[in-house]
Amino acid sequence: MNNLDNIYLITDIPGFTPQISRLISMMNYARYTTIEATRGLTVEQLDFLLDSESNSIGALLLHFAAVEYAYQVQTFEGRELSEEEWLEWGPALRLGEEGRDSIKGQELSFYIDRMNQVRMRTLDLLGTVDDDWLNTEESFWYNKPANYYFMWFHVFEDEINHRGQIRVIRKRQGV
Repeated sequence: MNNLDNIYLITDIPGFTPQISRLISMMNYARYTTIEATRGLTVEQLDFLLDSESNSIGALLLHFAAVEYAYQVQTFEGRELSEEEWLEWGPALRLGEEGRDSIKGQELSFYIDRMNQVRMRTLDLLGTVDDDWLNTEESFWYNKPANYYFMWFHVFEDEINHRGQIRVIRKRQGV
């Protein structure tokens, strides 16, 4: 997935158009730093809660996969999540109490595997479109227009934001 020799280059990637390559380059760097921030965590560390209102590291990792999956459905399939997909991804999308109750007890490899599965599908899908696709607009938050470029920027921007939470949680655990 990542060529670590080029992790700091936002550049062309074979098989993808120029702007999609740059988007993927940024997504790859965000994911690389997320994986580095969680390397070696135990189930107990992944399930740790700072307080009764916080999310665990494990829940945040599954959230990354869920958000990316939801944007695949929205931008490539032009639809909302189905009832069945909400059953699978809802706790990770909504987090909070629902996530605290249901996202726990898994090894780090479970979360990394889910993130990788979703990312591989993202890469497959992005390989089918060109830079013009990124300019596709639709109504988004607060009924304001957004293009697919922004939506896919938000996928990794959300990950970067929550990765900051992961680092705080790790620090508070002393790991």
